[in-house]
Amino acid sequence: MNAFAAPADESAISEAVRDASAQNIRLRLVAGGTRSTIGKPLKDVRSLDLAANAGITRYEPGALTIEARAGTPIREIEAALAAENQMLPFEPVDHRALLGGTGEPTVGGVVACNISGPRRFLSGACRDFLLGVRLVDGRGRILKNGGRVMKNVTGLDLTKLSCGAYGTLGIVTEVSLKVLPRSERSVTLQFAGVDVPQAARLFARTITTPFEVSGASWMNGIANLRVEGLGMQVDYRLSKLRALFPDYASSVLEGDAHHSLWAAVRDVHVFAGGADSVWRVSVKPTDAPKLVAELKTRLSARAMLDQGGAVVWLAVPSDSPDQAVIVRGAIPGGQGYATLVRGNDALRLSVPAFQPQHPRLEQISEGLRRQFDPQQILNPGLMAA
Repeated sequence: MNAFAAPADESAISEAVRDASAQNIRLRLVAGGTRSTIGKPLKDVRSLDLAANAGITRYEPGALTIEARAGTPIREIEAALAAENQMLPFEPVDHRALLGGTGEPTVGGVVACNISGPRRFLSGACRDFLLGVRLVDGRGRILKNGGRVMKNVTGLDLTKLSCGAYGTLGIVTEVSLKVLPRSERSVTLQFAGVDVPQAARLFARTITTPFEVSGASWMNGIANLRVEGLGMQVDYRLSKLRALFPDYASSVLEGDAHHSLWAAVRDVHVFAGGADSVWRVSVKPTDAPKLVAELKTRLSARAMLDQGGAVVWLAVPSDSPDQAVIVRGAIPGGQGYATLVRGNDALRLSVPAFQPQHPRLEQISEGLRRQFDPQQILNPGLMAA
């Protein structure tokens, strides 16, 4: 992919977009480049390198807010927060192992894609902690929405619209995020020898308790519950959770092994380095066992559950025909959606990465894209062709 420009700040980004719009040049937005293989592999696009627009611009630990330019590596933000015993509560996924990327995940990419990890079902998604955003739209206009505090919004909420739009409404240039304190203690309660239906029942019973389970995953026959809080709180919660399942053998994982486990869950290490297609399916947690059983039979799919079964990661042999139709058709009652996260070029060219929307919703989405990017030059092949 040929480079179009590498602007160093918001004004230069705006100028580059105006130039591209005048020449009708379609742009693939790249900063860390860790998710650049999601969507259609198009040839008639040029890259807009946004990595230089970086740096933490304001961090107020007492106010639990941080502001940073979009090219700032997540690693730098997490290091600054860790020094104050704080964290990004939505636990953004690092896709490098899964997608084979070598760059640095950036905060702009996380916000643009609404990237959220295992803690989402308890704490919320990235967009729930996004206070404000600055962006450059497809005309080159600089837009600002939100600020440094949560508040009610009237009119068009660009903050929420841009989070999860994958850069198709505008180029995120700066973000403001709410952060939270880290827990004093964090451990994993593990149940071995558990199948998917058993794990789904275990999750359904535990995540509705008052014991604040902040992670619930299953892989390779092991169900994992993350329990956090003050030291004495964690001991109490562990005892109560264990008492719910007296017939299940359980163990507790702490320290480095615990943190490594949840990094592996967050980043889907179980499917890293392979040639299989990888799908992320969002369903009702109680529907996960049926989905997994059907796709294991029809596609020889392997599965990992996250977020209490609300997210099912699937590895499907890359040569499986009609896999998009089969995976999306297996969602019970159509109540969910499947995203192609990893696939070979032929598959990515033949099927949309995102679940096709209802015609009325697609009409609204297309109208928004036309409003903010009339010539459709920003990230073609992702949300639309």
